[in-house]
Amino acid sequence: MRIARFSAPGQDPAYGIVELAADGGDHPDTIAALTADPLAGPVNFTGVRHDLGQVRLLAPVIPRSKVVGVGRNYSAHAKELGNEVPESPLVFFKPNTTVIGPQDAIVRPTATNDLNFEGELAVVIGRICKQVPPERAAEVIFGYTIANDVTARDLQKAEPQWARGKGWDTFCPLGPWIVTHLGLDEAANLAITTTLDGQTQQDGNTDQMVFGIPELISFISSFTTLLPGDVILTGTPAGVGPMEPGQEVSITIEEIGTLTNTVVAEEQ
Repeated sequence: MRIARFSAPGQDPAYGIVELAADGGDHPDTIAALTADPLAGPVNFTGVRHDLGQVRLLAPVIPRSKVVGVGRNYSAHAKELGNEVPESPLVFFKPNTTVIGPQDAIVRPTATNDLNFEGELAVVIGRICKQVPPERAAEVIFGYTIANDVTARDLQKAEPQWARGKGWDTFCPLGPWIVTHLGLDEAANLAITTTLDGQTQQDGNTDQMVFGIPELISFISSFTTLLPGDVILTGTPAGVGPMEPGQEVSITIEEIGTLTNTVVAEEQ
């Protein structure tokens, strides 16, 4: 199942189930509206369908409290930046104000001269949880989406805390929707690619993670309560690099889809 948050012309944002032509269903390339946010409680279909091409897809989830990033979780990425692979997950927080949706603009602040893309698999938490054992991680996962952990690399390197390097508004594109049908084994073996203006920059697989999804959920929930709608960014493969205003960055993850955003300069 693909759950999207969308805006139809003249209507408030809503949630819906996306059906694509590739599924072979009765309503290809449509979105069936839901009565409410499925992360907040039980929902029903409203009976209204929209053509997918006639709606604007929004960030599929607005985290209620936090986005938790994981750094250096692909050894080749750690190496390309001259870092050691951590002995335990290296985590940081991104404010929920960093979240934007598909086709929204990533704003490059004037404070940075080195804005980087980082394509990542994102885990969406579905229930309140704390101290989750790895073997029970699947019970707290609502689904998966795609993230771009946008980073001001020069600020990240200059400051011991990554709050500015990772936390500007628009620094966490999410989308295009949440898929809920993938199991942990499937999520642990997904091709992930990033293109910049159509040229491939990252070409990896989630099976290259140093710490797998169950280990990440267990580690993070050992010190902070996870809430429905919280998002965990699981790390990025090698190949990160700069992006400039006017460029388009697209991240594709097998079995999920493609998240595309453009870069614009901050207005003076």
